[in-house]
Amino acid sequence: MTRDHHGLEMTGASAAAADLYQAARERFHCYAGDSLSPLKAALSDSPGFVMAHALKAWMTLVAANTEVAAMGLQALGTARGLPMNAREAGHVAALDRLVAGEVQAAARIMTEVSRQHPHDVLALQVGQTLDFLLGDAHGLHDRIAAALPAWSPDRPEWHAVQGLLAFGLEETGRYDEAEAAGRRCVALEPTNNWGQHAVAHVMVMQGRHADGVRWMRHENTAWQPQAQLGVHNWWHTALFHLGLGETDAALELYDGPLYGEGSTFAFDMVDAAALLWRLHLLGVDSGGRWEALADNFAREPRGQSAFVDVHAMMAFVGAGRDAEAAALLDAQSAALAGTGDNAGFVREAGLPACEAVRAFGDGDYARAARLLGDTRDRLHRFGGSHAQRDVLDLTLIAAARRSGDSRLETMLLDERAGTIPLPGHARTVM
Repeated sequence: MTRDHHGLEMTGASAAAADLYQAARERFHCYAGDSLSPLKAALSDSPGFVMAHALKAWMTLVAANTEVAAMGLQALGTARGLPMNAREAGHVAALDRLVAGEVQAAARIMTEVSRQHPHDVLALQVGQTLDFLLGDAHGLHDRIAAALPAWSPDRPEWHAVQGLLAFGLEETGRYDEAEAAGRRCVALEPTNNWGQHAVAHVMVMQGRHADGVRWMRHENTAWQPQAQLGVHNWWHTALFHLGLGETDAALELYDGPLYGEGSTFAFDMVDAAALLWRLHLLGVDSGGRWEALADNFAREPRGQSAFVDVHAMMAFVGAGRDAEAAALLDAQSAALAGTGDNAGFVREAGLPACEAVRAFGDGDYARAARLLGDTRDRLHRFGGSHAQRDVLDLTLIAAARRSGDSRLETMLLDERAGTIPLPGHARTVM
């Protein structure tokens, strides 16, 4: 039986395929470089390599577009029919639940896999991704912390574990520890986009905009070439520039590495919309950039992710697409009757947030403030990070100001002015 460098069995793999799989997995941990080519070569060598099919599914089923997700569905379909051990079966079962829209069930399965096999770094990584989709800040940390006693700095992939730990620490408000873990990750592996990103999250939450620009653009630039997480990391960089009042720099990034190529991947479109909406709240003219983004949101089916749909609504409102905005609300209403977790995410957070964004676009600021105020404590339910959801707090502040509710505006601004921002309410920019 072929094993990986942690001693975990890999059913159906030759030694050569295992090496190729390891190269793909390392790149996936770093979100840098071409993960698919070595994975394709591994499967060509060993078509029955079940974890290679599972890795391909994990890489292509989350936040991709319809075309790429089809690759993941095909990989999962192949994996289901292959011999596999209990650990591998856990990955396949979790992927099945994810495809069925049962993200919480998928996360629970991966928790059990990690409990039994704490050196399965892929299980830790994708488990944290599922926690992110659920907006489960404590899960983002606790999943990794539970595995740490089995780890030591001399083990392969220690950098990846440190990067995962850093993000979990940041989302639970332990900023000093998070920054230290993220910097350890990057010192060990400078191309690790996830560790780079975790430190950026700390700086966003602490309002350290100048530090953020230095970190992203000067202190370590190794993350930038071939970055799979490039759009998101450039989005963080653009937020730092906004915090310094450098709107031109933010727009330059938008037109370049952030969204110059117009990706149709869900999370790339989310970041693009969130940046343009922040600029809109600041009264900055986007110069027609909303149009292409709205076109891309309209290409993909709506009503499948409450988190993505809220950002699609921003794009439709920004572009003045009333028909698409109405169709999105119809899709969310239909989603309420659907199966899977998204129905609950839409009910608790997605639909009122979408309605609030549309009301803001219509100039009904009082209604936007009421909807967001009533939903504010539940917004984490549709996923994302504190820094990402903060765009809705910024919208609430703007709605309160424009509706003349000075009491609410003052309360929100006073909260943001605290030395340590409350989790969920980042000191970014208004």
